[in-house]
Amino acid sequence: MIRRVLHLCMLVCFVAVVSDAQTKTDRKTIKRLTTDISYLASDALEGRRTGSSGEQKAADYIATRYKKLKIAPYKGDYKLPFKFFYGKEISDHAFFKIGNVSLLIPQQAFPLPFSQNAKNISGEVLPDVWEHGNIWLMNLYSEKEDANDAHFDYEKAMFDRVKDALKKGAKAVVFYDGVGAKYPPKFNPHSELETMDIPVAFLSHDVFDSLINNHPDGVKIDLNFELNKSERTGTNVAAWIDNKAPYTVILGAHFDHLGYGEDGNSLSLSKEIHNGADDNASGSAGLLELAARIKKQRLRNYNYLFVNFSGEELGLLGSKAFVKDYQIDSNHTAYMINMDMIGRLNDSTHALTVGGIGTSPAWSTFVSSPNKDFKIVIDSSGVGPSDHTSFYHVGIPVLFFFTGIHHDYHKPSDDADKINYLGEAKVLDYVYSIVSVMDTRLKPKFTPTRQTTVGKVRFKVTLGIMPDYSFQEGGVRVDDVADDKPAKKAGIKAGDIIIQLGDTKILGMQSYMEALGKAKSGQTTTVTVLRNGKPVKLKVTF
Repeated sequence: MIRRVLHLCMLVCFVAVVSDAQTKTDRKTIKRLTTDISYLASDALEGRRTGSSGEQKAADYIATRYKKLKIAPYKGDYKLPFKFFYGKEISDHAFFKIGNVSLLIPQQAFPLPFSQNAKNISGEVLPDVWEHGNIWLMNLYSEKEDANDAHFDYEKAMFDRVKDALKKGAKAVVFYDGVGAKYPPKFNPHSELETMDIPVAFLSHDVFDSLINNHPDGVKIDLNFELNKSERTGTNVAAWIDNKAPYTVILGAHFDHLGYGEDGNSLSLSKEIHNGADDNASGSAGLLELAARIKKQRLRNYNYLFVNFSGEELGLLGSKAFVKDYQIDSNHTAYMINMDMIGRLNDSTHALTVGGIGTSPAWSTFVSSPNKDFKIVIDSSGVGPSDHTSFYHVGIPVLFFFTGIHHDYHKPSDDADKINYLGEAKVLDYVYSIVSVMDTRLKPKFTPTRQTTVGKVRFKVTLGIMPDYSFQEGGVRVDDVADDKPAKKAGIKAGDIIIQLGDTKILGMQSYMEALGKAKSGQTTTVTVLRNGKPVKLKVTF
């Protein structure tokens, strides 16, 4: 018994020594990462949704950390606000009346986001002839199973039916829930569907049942509503070490997340707080750690700019605004490193994705030799679903670090206790090793990367552009153009706004996709773009 206890003691001591050897240099790093991620991913910040008070608390925390590190603010302030188009909102003076009853908006009735504004429209609605007169009444659900399907695209279904109603002369359409849907429609401020030429609204099941269905003599409906563009303010956080060098290295990570999932980008039906520990409190905390190391080690051959972006989850809004507002370009920037979701290194596979390898010949030396800590997965493209894309588009070499998608991605379960802190510490060691070596080298050369698919390709043909999904001014703005694709050959350039494709007028993404859906391989047609405010007609062959 004594011998067994002694053996167990020796085993525990041995494990302790090995553990100490493994974590001796990482212990302080892990402690700081744990502190930062635990706060950023806490319920107190309510998911750090862009434009929310939780986002502001996170921004204040990050700014305070930079201040304690004695790293100066960028452009005079750590917090750099930017405005962005959030979506559509229903005007306060909207009303929807059935007979003499005024309905609650949006609880009982609301305009669809693709609706034209309704200015005092009235109509008599009669049973059995509902698709008649000024206001057509249409049952949303033709099949009961659609009403009980959480993934039924009710908005698109209504959009398509309104197009048909328009051809038949409808002046306004009101959809109703005739069955009592398990997942009834809600007003979607972020709809990408284009504005129709007539007012379109939705009526709840209870209201239809009580105020219309039981009135055989018909009822009068009065509509008045206006949809306005909704603007919000997000906040980037930036600090920098100014070494008076000719070029600046930019290191970034986004700190925003999904809030309660209000913007429709959650993969869970639950409306709980989405804490986003890996996505992307891990990258935000990692950026603070790198900033501390670069400051301590006095890397001097470049200036170092650290940017914590917001608005990434809504379409890279913060990084796009940062590049535009501060005129970031390749003439003054050496390269950009982005860290997004670096907190879940798998202890079995050790897989670490490094993106952007093809954006400069300089990067090949860092991934060509075997790595004792990681199985490096190479992605050559400079374009990806994170903020480095905004910098690649202005000709800056980029690198992107990512430990992989997991079961908790975009769900409320992405919590701080699931982070592999030792794994993240190793990722940061690797990133810092690249930065420190690059500090001894000349500005890396930029090389564009081939993109076999650009944007959301869903058709038999593709134009070969990356659309700017945040653009809301009419038409489709081109963020990037793929090599050897129809757009490139036609002469379409980044920054162009496509306003017509063939015989289809392009008002936004919906009509753009419809135009692509009509196109056939080998077909030649005309594309009209706005370039510097002037229309330019180009020939394009699919």
